[in-house]
Amino acid sequence: MLKDLVVATDDERIAAAAKGFGAPVVMTSPLHLSGTDRVAEAAMNFSHAIVVNIQGDEPLIDPLAIDLAATALLEDEGLEMSTLRRKIFRQEEVESPHVVKVVTNFNHDAIYFSRYAIPFNRGGDSGISYPYFKHIGLYAYRRNFLLGYSSLPVGPLERAESLEQLRALENGYRIRVIETQYDSLGVDTPEDLAHLEAIVPAH
Repeated sequence: MLKDLVVATDDERIAAAAKGFGAPVVMTSPLHLSGTDRVAEAAMNFSHAIVVNIQGDEPLIDPLAIDLAATALLEDEGLEMSTLRRKIFRQEEVESPHVVKVVTNFNHDAIYFSRYAIPFNRGGDSGISYPYFKHIGLYAYRRNFLLGYSSLPVGPLERAESLEQLRALENGYRIRVIETQYDSLGVDTPEDLAHLEAIVPAH
């Protein structure tokens, strides 16, 4: 589904590596607060109606997951932004602040994202237990919304959680969250890198 793919970075080392395997590169400001701000700057160079942010710390992203996020915007013209979630089955992911959790409403729009385990199960083991969902760090945006994203006020929730998607929610925008079976492998720690290297041996 993607028509063009570029690497947006402020790091000459990343740019050199990307150019080394033939990827087009857009150099961006080093002052951005988030990846979305960086993608917004890069999007100014293109006219595509929908822009997808494929984060560099998730190198094993499934192309079908990319299509799934983008399709949500194609099917609902009132949406400005979409992302993905997957049901969590491992308790260590529920407890890890590196695994972002998301809760949604009946329309599958995000209510909140948190590094904390949400929702809280007040019933305990004997009560009703609701599933936890892991946020998959991939976003699709309408270009017009994306270009205005950096001018939106940064709210206290975004600052507290250090989660860029909360800026959209705090400013009253909807984020559609599509459920997928795809499970991302984010590389946030040395342990994550070791896990990735075990899956994909160095060439």
